[in-house]
Amino acid sequence: MIRELVAKKDWKLKGRKPVRHKKIRGLIERLTVPLDIETDLSDSFLETATFGPWSLLIVDKLSLGMEVESPNGELIAFPTLRGILAWSPNSKWCDVDRGAIPFLMNGADCMAAGIHSACDSIEEGDLIWIREQEHRKPIAIGWAMMNSKSMVDAKQGKAVKMLHHVGDELWDMGI
Repeated sequence: MIRELVAKKDWKLKGRKPVRHKKIRGLIERLTVPLDIETDLSDSFLETATFGPWSLLIVDKLSLGMEVESPNGELIAFPTLRGILAWSPNSKWCDVDRGAIPFLMNGADCMAAGIHSACDSIEEGDLIWIREQEHRKPIAIGWAMMNSKSMVDAKQGKAVKMLHHVGDELWDMGI
């Protein structure tokens, strides 16, 4: 994809504007329902913006949601890492061991050898979040390259193609 070739460090936050809850109700549902997140944003200050090719949902000055284009061209809504920290979803996750963390923090794709467990609902092509095994804190978001059973059983190969990680430009933006 051409959009993936754009260097993220050149992306800028653009078009930031306040929006009413009722205007983005559909986005909020696409963001929260698939992950079974329960949240009430009706009293929050909501904004939208673009960051590179992504659309962001900014809630009370924190970037909590994003819409990204999947490899097959479908528009997918998913929490950012800050959104995962705020909403604590219980699905679409995989656990990695300590050995994988330094690589993921540098933006490397997640290899199957580092994955120890995964949510049963993960299918190939899903947008998922990666958490560290011990404390279960989110460290990255990416596209599943295999289903959950294959991720856990495989001893080699790429399991998750990285999209967003702790320490990247979106994380460091401070919003």
